[in-house]
Amino acid sequence: MRRKIPSTQALLCFDAAARHESYTRAAQELALTQSAVSRQVTLLEDFLGLKLFRRTRHGVALTPAGVDYAHQIAQRLDGLERDTLDTMTRQGTGGHLTLAAVPTFATHWLIPRLGDLAQTHPDITVHIDTRTRPFLFAESAFDAALYTGTPEQVRNWPGTRAEKILDEEVVPVCSPALLAGRKSLSPQALSQMPLLQQSTRPEGWRQWFDAQGVEAPHALAGPRYELFSMLAVAATHHLGVALIPKLLIADELARGQLVVACAKALHGQRSYYLVTPDGDQEPEVLTRFRGWVQQQAGRTH
Repeated sequence: MRRKIPSTQALLCFDAAARHESYTRAAQELALTQSAVSRQVTLLEDFLGLKLFRRTRHGVALTPAGVDYAHQIAQRLDGLERDTLDTMTRQGTGGHLTLAAVPTFATHWLIPRLGDLAQTHPDITVHIDTRTRPFLFAESAFDAALYTGTPEQVRNWPGTRAEKILDEEVVPVCSPALLAGRKSLSPQALSQMPLLQQSTRPEGWRQWFDAQGVEAPHALAGPRYELFSMLAVAATHHLGVALIPKLLIADELARGQLVVACAKALHGQRSYYLVTPDGDQEPEVLTRFRGWVQQQAGRTH
């Protein structure tokens, strides 16, 4: 049966016009004339039976239907481009994975180990984009995700299965200067210090103080940062004390840029998981990557 898919040229013209909201700038990007872009968009609108753009005094703007379609088409074109480049560069051998990963874990744990993957599985190529929250695999180009969360959060991620890779040990850290010559601080003393917050874990400090049995009225106060890497930089610049998984700041601790402000760690709240779409058959390249990740996790102390 013939697929009901518009021409690639029409989709490329629409994608460029949608990003720029301008036929003229889309034409410049694609090395076409403005009339050629306009004609391709019109053909696409006729094919779909709906309007993707509306005219404005300054050019064109996406309709609500155009916004939705542009979002979907951009993902499909990105995936098609990645697949094409992989086939060209690998000449059809091996395989590739498109992986979603929480940013600091990807930067500080996964990427430094990819040299070993290249030696043990030289035919596997891993593409990494960052995601901090669950998403629908059916609406993305991802093959798997390295995600951190509680067991409940992982169970509630629809259409997936998850395998625990590593447990977290979260410790309070700061710059040596913030300790002012002291070796460490008690939980009570920490409750009076400036606390750096992570926006994706707003209850982090409260959970830590509760585990220590300490009243901390200001546990939720302080500047918020989305990523652990941001928290680490803020802490090294003496802005406050941060709660960070120890495995993500091994280098900063080794260099003395950060020190453990209190030896009492928070265990068992979250873990790192390899999350994959729930299906009957897993691609061989993903199975091999899974085995490699398990091996690397076993070597992590």
